[in-house]
Amino acid sequence: MASMKKSFGELKSTTQTAAKGMAETTVQAAQEAVHQVAESSKDTTKTATEEASKQTQTAINSVASKAQDSIKGLGQRLVQK
Repeated sequence: MASMKKSFGELKSTTQTAAKGMAETTVQAAQEAVHQVAESSKDTTKTATEEASKQTQTAINSVASKAQDSIKGLGQRLVQK
């Protein structure tokens, strides 16, 4: 009976140790997944910001070019009068 009790005690200890190890591994895996998502999000945000900046600069250049053309056209009409 004492050896059975000892065996059950060892089994309980082994099971608890395994469960603890499993929980720690699960937490580490979850933390790594969160870290990877955060890094990916950071890269995506940077790429989106760079693209928005390029599009904004293109729009500014387009508006500036049109404004310059309009001013030239107005200047030519004033010279003709």
